[in-house]
Amino acid sequence: MKLVDKFAKAQNDRSLSYSFEYFPPKTELGLANLLDRVTRMSKWEPTFISCTWGAGGSSQERTMAVCSTGQVVNGVETLLHLTCTNMEKESLDEALLKAKDAGIQNILALRGDAPRGHEYWTPIENGFTHAVDLVRYIRQQYGDYFCIGVAGYPEGHMDAESKEDDLLHLKEKIDAGADFILTQLFYNVDTFVNWVATCRSNGITVPIVPGIMPIPTYQNFRRMINLCKTQVPEDILQRLDTIKADDQKVKDYGVSLAVQMIKQLHEKHGICNFHLSTLNLERSTKLILQQLNLISQDTIKKQPSYSKLLASYSTPQDLEHAENWDEFQMAVMVIQDLQVTYGASQSLPTSEASRKWGYPKTVEDITGIFERYILGQLDSLPWSEDRLQTETDAIRQALTEINRRGYWSVGSQPSVNGVPSQDPVFGWGPKGGYVYQKAFLEFFVSPKQLEQILKRFDQDPVVTYYAMNRNGDLRTNVLDQEAQNAVTWGVFPGKEIVQPTLIERANFESWNEEAFGLWTTWEQQYAPDSDTAKLLKQVGDSFWLVNVVHNDYQQVDGLFNMMLA
Repeated sequence: MKLVDKFAKAQNDRSLSYSFEYFPPKTELGLANLLDRVTRMSKWEPTFISCTWGAGGSSQERTMAVCSTGQVVNGVETLLHLTCTNMEKESLDEALLKAKDAGIQNILALRGDAPRGHEYWTPIENGFTHAVDLVRYIRQQYGDYFCIGVAGYPEGHMDAESKEDDLLHLKEKIDAGADFILTQLFYNVDTFVNWVATCRSNGITVPIVPGIMPIPTYQNFRRMINLCKTQVPEDILQRLDTIKADDQKVKDYGVSLAVQMIKQLHEKHGICNFHLSTLNLERSTKLILQQLNLISQDTIKKQPSYSKLLASYSTPQDLEHAENWDEFQMAVMVIQDLQVTYGASQSLPTSEASRKWGYPKTVEDITGIFERYILGQLDSLPWSEDRLQTETDAIRQALTEINRRGYWSVGSQPSVNGVPSQDPVFGWGPKGGYVYQKAFLEFFVSPKQLEQILKRFDQDPVVTYYAMNRNGDLRTNVLDQEAQNAVTWGVFPGKEIVQPTLIERANFESWNEEAFGLWTTWEQQYAPDSDTAKLLKQVGDSFWLVNVVHNDYQQVDGLFNMMLA
């Protein structure tokens, strides 16, 4: 069934209609867990589900697996995201044919980004340059069979010369045959409402479905809004700033904010269709729907069992434990290329990159950039959009010297041994608890220095590490590939031990790909033949990313003394 028909029905009935968006996991285990989750969430009767499409078709098989399962197995209408950048026409033909064979009748046509290591959206031979090209092609090849959606940007696409220019491009996509608009995330309702009114005054009459993204964690929220250049009302930022150390409070606020936005848009402005970006997480989506009275507790109880995680669970307490564990397992995969969803780019304008980090021409220049960030003289790095957290003050002097020696840190935490959960620096979670941390450090390093530091690590039995380069070559002293190392945990009254931060091989490998991709992103902000671009490419191609944990959390300075020995 075409989605526009469902949108029209909800609008005519003045009833709330909701849909779910997922992204394709990078591993087969992640895919199996997600398919299990999609099956459970399908019981909540969403209008449709969708799954994003990796840059250049990099996630094609897993995206099709999610969409086909939703359409064929779960009987839920599916919207297949499809990007055309760096995609051969033959690959697009294959994807469209598979979609039709699976009974998928709805396509979200996007420009998308190029895969890592390519210029961001250089067209290839027989390829496509813009989303409008894809819309036209689908219409030429399939007529009216597919219902086609396109992306809309209430705050304007970051690559557009102006909001007016962006609106002209949107109108062009509609005139080419698009049936509806799905928007990028936003947190200012007035911005969305005013943008819709502008669309209507410019002759855009198709349904416009707002994209709603609940806040998962403070850090991921900051990353997302920086990535998408999203403007957030000051009162929301202030509220988040007061609770950022408590992940549960942030999630609860994210749920209440999403509910508030949906109610305001529905009751005040007559918007009836909403698209929830789940980030592959289930609990926040469930709470939003429950608070909107769209699903009941009885609906939740009727869900199928958790096939992998709940086989041996029977009591309600066990069920809640397993659900939370499943939620955590999925949450560790949230750091993904969100720009793939709506065709946004991570790249900064060249002027902004040079303003922030200048024009480094030597390795020593890069060392200076990391050092200034540690000292608070820079407010960001390509791997971190925000200043260092207050807890870094405890190790700032050591970090400064470590970076001066060529170990460029992108992640760290000091050890903590039973600090009260209400501590203003290290505390998190409910009152009356105690929190713990193992010291860890993540850094880039040259091949020569890598050999020296690994020798030190191998001599200390309480140290575990992973090291990997851009090519995926791995060095580690962790023999168990499935090992999970809790580096942050909390003990609270009436609760099981909470472990919000785990380090494991699969997650490190995923982050390694992302981290070296950001070297490429930084490099591409400068002219290809410039000394800066050449240096950044050389460093990205030769350096290693290292994650090291000192597992004796009672030794306050053990890890950092080892780094400086």
